[in-house]
Amino acid sequence: MEKAKRYWWKASASFLMVLFTMPLGHAVMILMEHFMDETTLHYSAFAMGAVGMLMVIAGVFAKGDTRQTLWGLFGGLLFWTGWVEFLFMYFANRFGTQPELDPATGEIVTRPEYLILPASFGFWMMVMVMYLFSTRNGCNFINWWQRLLFRGRKHEIAARPMTRHTSIVTFMELMMILWASYLLLMFCYDDVFLGENHLVTAFVGLGCLIGSFFIFAKQLRIASWGPNIRMSIATVIVFWTPVEILGRMDLFSEIWTDPLNHVAEMGIILMVFVILAFYLWYVAARKKTVVSE
Repeated sequence: MEKAKRYWWKASASFLMVLFTMPLGHAVMILMEHFMDETTLHYSAFAMGAVGMLMVIAGVFAKGDTRQTLWGLFGGLLFWTGWVEFLFMYFANRFGTQPELDPATGEIVTRPEYLILPASFGFWMMVMVMYLFSTRNGCNFINWWQRLLFRGRKHEIAARPMTRHTSIVTFMELMMILWASYLLLMFCYDDVFLGENHLVTAFVGLGCLIGSFFIFAKQLRIASWGPNIRMSIATVIVFWTPVEILGRMDLFSEIWTDPLNHVAEMGIILMVFVILAFYLWYVAARKKTVVSE
């Protein structure tokens, strides 16, 4: 039997580009808080979310799968940062939510906005119920649950896919996986449920680390740039979960939470990210030109 071809460059480039959005996103938030006054910060954050939404919508009308994927990805990142994280921060600060402090050092271990984020679990489940019961799609996680819940009636209950716009698909994939990851981490960190040093929390991190390698192995067999980038979203967020847990346990220094004291390192990450992003955009534009010819 012929061995399946692996696309190492496409998978690695896609993975690294999406991976570097994680520390850069954290750093952008820290820098905005540092250099902007409170009023300017919240107006800027709201504008960022609006620009992200417009980018996702623009991606619906873009030509080419890769280009639509990139519009959905970058727009989604701005949307999440501006209209999710900063809005949670705004209302947490406005109504006086207190951060979680380390009892020994008095340092902030969980910011107020993340403490109230688990309250959105019901909304996450609301969207998941819609995907589970009303859509036939290519998500392995959703397909597994549909097979488990519906058995032989899967194609009867989830009979048709939604109207497919690649930009919207990418955007929703990013939103739902990021949201799920934050919920998982916050429930693990909460001492009422588990706690950051609980054995189950460690196993969650280990399971996500192992799972990310399995997702990447599947990603290696995807020949097209667009689907490869979309698979990278799942690979990176699952991989980033143990990174967050290890950082929470102070097992390494999270340089992206203190970018002003790690300018060189963050500069290198930004440079590589920009190079990869422009390269993928160039690939998409070149492919479009070839097709039109």
